[in-house]
Amino acid sequence: MFDSDSGSKPAKVKLPKTVVMMVEKGNLVMAIKTLAADENISMDAAKSRIDAYELALKNQQQQKLNSIANKQGIPSQAMSFDREQAEDDTERLIKSKVKSTPTEQSFQSLQEGVDGQLNDLGYKKPLLPYWAKRLLIIAIIMAGLFWIMWRVFG
Repeated sequence: MFDSDSGSKPAKVKLPKTVVMMVEKGNLVMAIKTLAADENISMDAAKSRIDAYELALKNQQQQKLNSIANKQGIPSQAMSFDREQAEDDTERLIKSKVKSTPTEQSFQSLQEGVDGQLNDLGYKKPLLPYWAKRLLIIAIIMAGLFWIMWRVFG
């Protein structure tokens, strides 16, 4: 399953080192574009090759994780990279332990909580928000420039 020249790359899918580095860093869009440009293939073909590489890499990592878990006596079902399964498990856990609040009250309660924390810290809200100050300064500068241009060219 491993390439003979490097023990960390899967042998089924060969990708250039630059593309492999992009995939490992999570920069998939650049990896697809680079692979398509380097090998003159379509974006779909590049995406399928990168997806195959990612799948092989995840399988390899899962096998390593399972072997380590088996050596330590941990059941292999406890160790999984499946995001859907992990999300389903967390959703079930959340539903069983936490009562959900109505959606209308969630933002209001969040806002009240943030305001409470800021009040505890002694933070006072400014009279004008930062973005309003910025717009006011830009408007004043534009009015000044307009007045100067009017006096010079008018």
